[in-house]
Amino acid sequence: MIDWKQRTGEELAPELVEKYQLGNTEAKLFSLRGINTDEKLNFWFNATEEDLADPSLMHDLDKAVARINDAIDNGEKITIYGDYDADGITATSIMMETLAILGADVHFFIPNRFRDGYGPNMAAYEKIVADGTNLIITVDNGITGVEEVAYAKSHGVDTIITDHHKIQEDVPDSYAIVHCNFPGQDYPFDDYCGAGVAYTICRQLMQDPMPELLDLAMIGTIGDMVKVSGEGHIIVKRGLQQLNQTERPGLRALIKNSGLNFGQINETDIGFNIAPRLNAVGRLADASLAVELLLSEDEEEAQEIADRVEKLNDERKELTVEVYQNCLEQIKAKGWQSKGTLVIYNPEFHEGVLGLVANKVAEQVHKPTIVLTKNDDGIVKGSGRSIAGFNLFDALDPLKKDLFLKFGGHDFACGLSMEESKIEALRKALEDSYHGVHEQIVKPYDMELPFEELTIDLIDKINQVGPFGTDNPQPIFCISQPQISGCFYMGKEKNHIKVTVTKGNGKLEVVGFNKKYLTKVLLPYIDQMFIQLGKNTFRNQVKLQGIMEGMIFAAPKLAVPAPVVDLRQEKYVMGFADRYMLFDKKNKFAAMNNFDLDETKITLASEYDEDEDGEVVVLLDAPHNQNELDFALSNNFEQLYLRFLMDQLPVKNIPDNNAFESVLRYVYSHPGLSAEDYRQVGPFLNLDYNSILFILRVLFELNFVEMKQGKIVGVKNPAKVPLTASKYYNGISSQLSFIKQLRQMPSSQLLMYVNKQLKQH
Repeated sequence: MIDWKQRTGEELAPELVEKYQLGNTEAKLFSLRGINTDEKLNFWFNATEEDLADPSLMHDLDKAVARINDAIDNGEKITIYGDYDADGITATSIMMETLAILGADVHFFIPNRFRDGYGPNMAAYEKIVADGTNLIITVDNGITGVEEVAYAKSHGVDTIITDHHKIQEDVPDSYAIVHCNFPGQDYPFDDYCGAGVAYTICRQLMQDPMPELLDLAMIGTIGDMVKVSGEGHIIVKRGLQQLNQTERPGLRALIKNSGLNFGQINETDIGFNIAPRLNAVGRLADASLAVELLLSEDEEEAQEIADRVEKLNDERKELTVEVYQNCLEQIKAKGWQSKGTLVIYNPEFHEGVLGLVANKVAEQVHKPTIVLTKNDDGIVKGSGRSIAGFNLFDALDPLKKDLFLKFGGHDFACGLSMEESKIEALRKALEDSYHGVHEQIVKPYDMELPFEELTIDLIDKINQVGPFGTDNPQPIFCISQPQISGCFYMGKEKNHIKVTVTKGNGKLEVVGFNKKYLTKVLLPYIDQMFIQLGKNTFRNQVKLQGIMEGMIFAAPKLAVPAPVVDLRQEKYVMGFADRYMLFDKKNKFAAMNNFDLDETKITLASEYDEDEDGEVVVLLDAPHNQNELDFALSNNFEQLYLRFLMDQLPVKNIPDNNAFESVLRYVYSHPGLSAEDYRQVGPFLNLDYNSILFILRVLFELNFVEMKQGKIVGVKNPAKVPLTASKYYNGISSQLSFIKQLRQMPSSQLLMYVNKQLKQH
């Protein structure tokens, strides 16, 4: 359940509002972010790279710089060991560029996602040492490389670790560890990305603020989603200014291919256009190409590399869609809709998009999801993403010794490798660990949208509180009791909605991405809408536009509320009712999980207290028969909503005789399969798994098939009996017929029946 809470903050003093020439909205936003003193506001508006803390305060930084300078003076070979994401790519480029300026014999190595994996790799260290490197400098990785660093040291090679990832119990015995979050250090900012740490070292190496490196440090900062407050604010704000006038051929070519305009590039453009293109290289190819792009000094060469990057990014998009669709098809075909968690495997999936797809699936079906594939060495690799309220890392960490070859991650994301034979064990263990997510998730919003200030200039005023990102989120405004009109659906699949919201004399177009569920029937129920504000440019016209972030629903305030409301055609559950009534207790978990309902609001129809008056009640699932429905309607309600969204029927339709014959033939020709094995059989029989299970159960009852030691085999010379001889077949047929009638009955007829039953009591 999402609980929207308004931020609070100490109001800015009038003299500060006057000094910094702030309007009502931006003054309020500053106060809500705790930027409410002259010192803080001055930092926000005026701080530059000159105001960054002394690099010497960061752990081991001076020691590292001294060793690097010695290596340069002595002509030692230096290798920068980077990473294949946008942060690692920019960090590598920052270090390469600076050391090259200083005349170092410097080279770089970026691990290959598929061959080397993330972070320190022994084979890579062995090769680097064998190639004559005297000093290894890691960027954006290395803090876990205990064995690799020890190997380098035993061969007379020093390693300087520069990293920002979590420090574990065992740290490498390296020459120096430069880490922005090292325990006990004096550096005041603790959330640099790898590129930020590299930039800090280079400031000290050059004895200069090095503003020309800020564009790269900014891309790494946004790409890795670290704080954009504190020193992160300087990095991103000044980095964007640098980027908008950059002379780097590689970045200019990348920006051109992204369709962005110099002078107008903001943090959102970096997050959605620049960083994903750099990440795409490491996802599908060798990320060294992206470093070459950023370091290129030749415009023609840079454009050629940028075009290759563009093709990889297009391929990444296509692969993501392809793998995502396959995942959804597997969920349907294998009957996993009722599961709480998902482990989806296909050896043909591309490893580079597993994390992206796992995230899309988790968002779409609201289930913790792991997506797996198999590499050329026969190892299964995968990425997992969770949903709010479920710690995926904690659920999987106890399994790592028994199930995984490698495992790592954080609360809501993980990466792993394992043997193919253990996938089913993972599937079961994850499902057993999951008991639904029922905690309240608090989301903050800033203030009521000031409709009286809705001009295009408002965006520029709001942007004074930016750049936005981690620890300084984009402002979210509330529109209470919105008057909604002009609704239409956009996109290839019509899965985005655009509405016009009016309040007082103000008017605003608001877009809801992936909110196809918001039908015209549901729009009047929106009591509060939470939006972000942005600009929409169409045919050279610039207008304000809202982007939906969330909603709170309530019953429309009508003079005479309808006692019974028919919402059978709507799939989205709005969550404002006092009580959600279930006819089948097996639907409780799905009701909480799929519809994000409070457990305390869910009651079985058989246990509902008929003396309770005045509740708004939803009939959420379908009754098994008319008697159950009539019993529920014997209660007194303030208002009743008819939904009938769920049931416990094994199939949506009774399979035809041909389907029964196909399954029976398959059992006879493939004796000895388990019921679980038939998940894989569905595509061959053109049947989903639930239909196969239903057919097998009927065939068992009619003695056409039997179970021997957990395996399904055909019965020799069975007696010929019709399918209608099965009580199970008849019982399910009867329930299906009743529920179909209940769901398809004309609204007027159903409302007449329900109102009549209610009046009788």
